[in-house]
Amino acid sequence: QVQLVESGGGLVQEGGSLRLSCAVSGRTISSETMAWFRQAPGKDREFVTGITWSGFSRYADSVRGRVTISRDMPKNTVYLQMNSLKPEDTGVYYCATDVSRPSLPSTRSRNYAYWGQGTQVTVSS
Repeated sequence: QVQLVESGGGLVQEGGSLRLSCAVSGRTISSETMAWFRQAPGKDREFVTGITWSGFSRYADSVRGRVTISRDMPKNTVYLQMNSLKPEDTGVYYCATDVSRPSLPSTRSRNYAYWGQGTQVTVSS
């Protein structure tokens, strides 16, 4: 059984930082492309960042320079470090895995087979 469990969300002031975690079981993250998406109220789910099984990372323009995706292989966990947070970063953050092993993380949510339940991030101004 595949499980992705996000944690680390919360309420933070504008300019603050958060680190989200995604603990994976049933799959091995070193063999997968992992990604973070987010969904704001009333909006579509959008790609934030992803990292391929080979370590190639990709970032959305809206977050580039402010967020970093990383992996802890022994813990089978993916992290999203977010700095200089803005109110527009508010939303539910999901991690997901793409089992197709692409050379570049896809920005399309339909390419991802497994999803976590999400963790809420709220940035106050």
